[in-house]
Amino acid sequence: MKDFKTLKKNLKTIPAGLSSVKVALLGDTATQFLATAIRGEGVDRGLDINLFEADFNQVQQQFFDPGSELYAFQPDYIVVFQSTHKWLAQHALRDESGKAQLADERLDFVRTICSLTNARIIYLNYPEIDDSVFGSYANRVPTSFIWQVRKFNYHLMELSQQIQNLFVCDVSALQAKFGRDLFFDASVYTSTEMILSIDALPWVSARILDILCALRGRFKKCLILDLDNTIWGGVVGDDGMEGIQLGHGLGIGKVFTEFQMWIKKLKDRGIILCICSKNDEDKAKEPFEKHPDMVLRLDDIAVFMANWDTKVDNIRAIQQILNIGFDSMVFLDDNPFERNIVREHIPDITVPELPEDPADYLEFLYAQNLFETASYSATDKDRTKQYQVEAQRTSYAKSFKDEAAFLRSLNMVSKVEGFTRFNTPRVAQLTQRSNQFNLRTVRYTEGEIAAVAENPDRIPIAFSLKDKFGDNGLICVIILEKLDADSLFINTWLMSCRVLKRGMEDFTLNTIVAVAREKGVKRIIGEYLPTPKNGMVREHYDRLGFKPLGEGRYELRLDEYTDRTCYIQIESE
Repeated sequence: MKDFKTLKKNLKTIPAGLSSVKVALLGDTATQFLATAIRGEGVDRGLDINLFEADFNQVQQQFFDPGSELYAFQPDYIVVFQSTHKWLAQHALRDESGKAQLADERLDFVRTICSLTNARIIYLNYPEIDDSVFGSYANRVPTSFIWQVRKFNYHLMELSQQIQNLFVCDVSALQAKFGRDLFFDASVYTSTEMILSIDALPWVSARILDILCALRGRFKKCLILDLDNTIWGGVVGDDGMEGIQLGHGLGIGKVFTEFQMWIKKLKDRGIILCICSKNDEDKAKEPFEKHPDMVLRLDDIAVFMANWDTKVDNIRAIQQILNIGFDSMVFLDDNPFERNIVREHIPDITVPELPEDPADYLEFLYAQNLFETASYSATDKDRTKQYQVEAQRTSYAKSFKDEAAFLRSLNMVSKVEGFTRFNTPRVAQLTQRSNQFNLRTVRYTEGEIAAVAENPDRIPIAFSLKDKFGDNGLICVIILEKLDADSLFINTWLMSCRVLKRGMEDFTLNTIVAVAREKGVKRIIGEYLPTPKNGMVREHYDRLGFKPLGEGRYELRLDEYTDRTCYIQIESE
């Protein structure tokens, strides 16, 4: 983690070409240094943060005044930092009845501010202050301050499930990790009104940026693992399967077992697991198949690379199979030499500097917060299986010299439907996760997707795809927008890269045209808004026969359109 001084230096020479994002920061204490840390951390994440910092203790005024600077600024994200210290002072001045209402009143405030803006609100929860008025007996006294803080933090989590533009930054967990003595400096607070210490600022700003980047579709999707002395102790090629260190008893084996438990939870959450090891494949796979203390099994692994090629080459091969960006990958290896080689040759990949002692792996990785996300759905647990099946398709395709014959043999079927209460979570998630095949890169929350489904001027279409190998699930999202009586605008066109080169683009356009003809329109307007990640669709509309209109817009005249050849059938009811 960089220190505050380094983050401040980032602002002296901000590189050209960074993505710009508008962030407002509102607090009830001094926030100048937090503002600097957020902007400095943004530079490290490739973001030029245009930050509006409200005046001291102006949270309520900025939200409740329609003519405030906050609304004039029109931020994409609003960071709200209401400190435990100020709250403690309010608690001290109340009678018993008022103390009991403290958490509920603050929860009502959060509900209200979320209803006043369409911006994403990143709300910092409350690190605990035990004022020791009751000691441990405070856990039995609803009017105690510690009871009210814990009540608020718990119900804030519940509130974030209900309010689509509310995201909780867990500062309380950070303080639990690093300690209150690091997070708060009484002498600095006394002289400056600054609650967060200089040492805490980098950690808090990093967590804020983790959430912001995840909301912008930038998060880790894949964990690539070395084997020997990384997920088990010892070297399987030398020690044999029986000699590696694993198990729940005392000693280093317990460390690796608990490490695998954490990795397994990541897989169940939807993170793609891959193996990249210098080993003979049969020896590398044997513990996954036979060792009684292995938590991870072969069916948890999407791509298994165990050979004597360089790890750089194997990671590149994994990237080709998964078809995701290197910046979506994390590589864990106990060997500093291998880590440095991978960093040098694949600069976009994240390679944490694991501690020397495996006993420290988990605590170190917990603090890194590598796998922040902006969404989660029940279908995420199936992601590993989907990529395993994709590897089978890739291998199967190599047996065909004719692409059309390969596509016909897949027996592809697509379900085409609107946005429903069943598919809304996955639709929203796909808008947040898709970066490469995404023509305009518009992100939606579940609430916003539900609103699109109810909007008479929008036509939402969701596509799922099955073939002989299995079900890919929901893989494409279209949102059409009525411009006028003669025109439809493609507000959103995005697709999972897992289904590229199967004709889904052609099938989708045929569907869009069929819908447009039913509506009696004469033309379809598409738009390409370039981002650092969506260059693969730069010529998308050209390839599909649209005519350029200038400024990134394209036109397709329906009277000139002939359905494009594809090998996907519509799923019958």
